[in-house]
Amino acid sequence: MSVELNQFKEKMEKSLDSLANEYTTIRAGRANPHVLDRITVDYYGQPSNLQSVANISVSEARTLVIQPWEASLIKEIEKAILTSDLGLTPNNDGKAIRLTFPELTEERRKELVKDVKKKGENAKVAVRNIRRDANDAIKKEQKANEISEDEQKSLENDIQKMTDEYIKKVDTMIDDKSKEIMTV
Repeated sequence: MSVELNQFKEKMEKSLDSLANEYTTIRAGRANPHVLDRITVDYYGQPSNLQSVANISVSEARTLVIQPWEASLIKEIEKAILTSDLGLTPNNDGKAIRLTFPELTEERRKELVKDVKKKGENAKVAVRNIRRDANDAIKKEQKANEISEDEQKSLENDIQKMTDEYIKKVDTMIDDKSKEIMTV
């Protein structure tokens, strides 16, 4: 039976990983190559992610440099960045594209913190849904007389402890990311 609990624990872990990935794409005023993770460009008719067609590096605290493997991709990359929701204007020098991250205004920081909290709440909902699924599976086993009522109560207790632990981890992630964004 503990094998099944591990399966639910893995799902909760995946929810945390997903949240961490979403948080890396939130711009906090410093240059972070991960903000470009979702951007794709048309490369010989194939949508390709930016990392597979260009070298991305941080040249200064608030500047990213994108050097495409092929110079012909510069216009495509520039267009992809402009049409994305990043709100950044690329500077093209013919060989590379520079993205300068402006200082975030207090208002923008507060908006980002709201977004961080919303994504965190979604992760909590996902964890709670996993708990519900686990409890349903435990109840099914009890109804099928595969486990006793005492075992059912014990397993439901374990699931609740696991859920509380992951909710606490999500809260910590929300707090950490919010602090990072609000730090000027």
